[in-house]
Amino acid sequence: MDSPKNEPLVDLQVRAGIAILTLNRPEKRNAMSDAMRAEFVAALERVASDQAIRALVLTGRGKGFCAGGDVAGMERRMQAPTGEIAFNGWTRQQGVHHAQALLHTMPKPTIAAVNGAASGLGADTALACDFIIASDAASFTWSYIHRGIVPDGGGMYFLPRRVGLAKAKELIFSGRKVELEEALRLGIVDRPALAENLVADAEQWAAEMSKGSATALALGKTILNQSFELSAQQVFAQGSQAQGICYTSTEHRQSVLAFLAKSSQPKESSQ
Repeated sequence: MDSPKNEPLVDLQVRAGIAILTLNRPEKRNAMSDAMRAEFVAALERVASDQAIRALVLTGRGKGFCAGGDVAGMERRMQAPTGEIAFNGWTRQQGVHHAQALLHTMPKPTIAAVNGAASGLGADTALACDFIIASDAASFTWSYIHRGIVPDGGGMYFLPRRVGLAKAKELIFSGRKVELEEALRLGIVDRPALAENLVADAEQWAAEMSKGSATALALGKTILNQSFELSAQQVFAQGSQAQGICYTSTEHRQSVLAFLAKSSQPKESSQ
């Protein structure tokens, strides 16, 4: 059973230039169904394209952040004719990867405000954000192994970059739960927050992270997201191209002119 017909499966609110995107299947611990994913993609595309939105906070309604993929969808997949299972699975994976890529490459800061269990795809979705803030009710589980599958939401890419390769293997091979204290120690979570202040703290952090030039943020994030795979020479080259664009931006021009105007003002005598 999904949320009532008149309620969206993904709720998007914008406050003071910060988008708050809330997964809204609390009765299913916000497990990601195909219908929910379609709304999720539409919301992410809106946030990415709206220049008035400077940052994104992603959270879940109810007790869970996201319980992963919808098991009902897994059951339907297994009931498909044998000759169609693989292609149907491949097609579905394209949808999963599209959603995760939209979040990962969002051209503005993103913060996962993890309010409860983040399991499987839910844990990967949190990692697809730039930063993670979590309450003491939060936990993380790369539980794919318990369903006989591998992480398909980017966990095999994101998790080693957070915790190192050996620890990522241990968490993925065991599928064990990671509570808040350990998640902070390992670097999975960047900041803790009281449950009642979680989203407000995330919004404040998002505002701090998005004060600067939107152009420089988008270009810098794009390069940083690739920096582990690129050589130093490639990072320098991409940085040069990005800087050329920044030189032409309104933000750069206004900032330089304001600095020059301030520095040209006569200083008051101290006598």
